Amino acid sequence: MPTLFRKIKEVKNFIRGLRASAGNSFSVGFVPTMGYLHEGHMELIKKSKLQNDLTVVSIYVNPLQFGPEEDYERYPRDLERDLAMCGEAGVDVVFAPTDEEMYPETPKVKIEVEGISNVLEGVFRPGHFSGVALVVLKLFNIIQPDRAYFGEKDFQQLKLIQRLVKDLSYPVEIVPVPTVRDKDGLALSSRNTYLKEYERESALSIYRSFLIAQKLFRAGNTSANTLKEAIKEYISKHPHVRKIDYVEIVDEDFNIKEGEVSEGDRILVAVWIGNTRLIDNWRLSYEEV
Repeated sequence: MPTLFRKIKEVKNFIRGLRASAGNSFSVGFVPTMGYLHEGHMELIKKSKLQNDLTVVSIYVNPLQFGPEEDYERYPRDLERDLAMCGEAGVDVVFAPTDEEMYPETPKVKIEVEGISNVLEGVFRPGHFSGVALVVLKLFNIIQPDRAYFGEKDFQQLKLIQRLVKDLSYPVEIVPVPTVRDKDGLALSSRNTYLKEYERESALSIYRSFLIAQKLFRAGNTSANTLKEAIKEYISKHPHVRKIDYVEIVDEDFNIKEGEVSEGDRILVAVWIGNTRLIDNWRLSYEEV
């Protein structure tokens, strides 16, 4: 089983001691999570294990990134289950602080990344990315990793963290890991547990709409509007789709594309399936799926 720490000072001292005894070549990989781990998290851990001497996983449901009407209270939590999964995956250290440990006082710092914080997810979840940025930078300061691993499924979050690290000169390499999908194409997410069995077919419309857009793109349809409308039309005809928050296409710098799209651009969607809000994205490519 991994060594579990609940206190900031204790995990910092432990990692500092390992670095001191192992020398300059000792590397620390870090996988920040909100727990209720799945195979997507396991891919992040696997990558870290391959590239580092020590792998640290944080398990913390950060209240600052949830809005007042969001699912903070019902977000799935099971620390014993997560520790067992971390043990099977060979994780060395788990840091699972309490709210009181992470935020003994209400933080006064607000972090915003221009062009990323206030579009798409930032519009529909005001303050979300300020909370994400604060907790990730705080965790970086605690763990002081050489590399940190983030899934491409949360693409906007990934771009936000990459920009923060670049602009603030943080000495950590951000390693993106491709989205992990179930056999039927549904992107793995802890929130998938909210889906009722009869809603899953409607949830699969997201992945299938990406395949439609990909086919159109490979056939020479490079209009952002054409691809977006095809996605909206396909998803919206499914019975348990309550609302589409957005369908947009961005480039690698997270600029929203209005005209023609190119290989490497990303389709990003947010869709309500019943009472479950799912996000997903797809990289446009000329390669056949």
